[in-house]
Amino acid sequence: ETEQTIRKALAIGADEAIRVNAEPVDSYFVANQIAKVAKEGAYDLILMGRESIDFIGGIVHGMVGEMLGMPSLSPVMQLDVDGNTAKVAREIEGGKEYLEVELPFIAGCQEPIAEWKIPNMRGIMSARSKPLNVIEPDNNDVKTSLGLYDLPPAKGAVNLIDADNVGELVDLLKNDA
Repeated sequence: ETEQTIRKALAIGADEAIRVNAEPVDSYFVANQIAKVAKEGAYDLILMGRESIDFIGGIVHGMVGEMLGMPSLSPVMQLDVDGNTAKVAREIEGGKEYLEVELPFIAGCQEPIAEWKIPNMRGIMSARSKPLNVIEPDNNDVKTSLGLYDLPPAKGAVNLIDADNVGELVDLLKNDA
């Protein structure tokens, strides 16, 4: 089910893609798989999202950095690489922080550096011939397990008030809200 997203990445400019043939079960497992692939590829710069839609922890890039012995910066909003040095800007409480870091390093990116891009037709067609390497997971070293999952409570009934009846709305807001 992830192939469509991976092909889109290839269509907007990635040269090749690697997919680990595993169901992500926790952030540690995901970080471990990425670290294995990154170690074998000996990459100088690893760009990751600030947080994922599955676990929303915002910690995978830091874990990968620790596993590889590389610095990890997040949330990176601007990136300029010049030779073996990168200048980054990241958002902090009350402003922006500007840093310099030697390659290799890992960047947990957020907008505007991670803006959505729409692939053009040429990119879509070329993505079909670019390699999508599927590898098996390194191990199933899972550090967490799901103990309980509860749905949020059901929402109450909606009370619609006619736009011409402002008095009733004010009364409800004062007394019932």
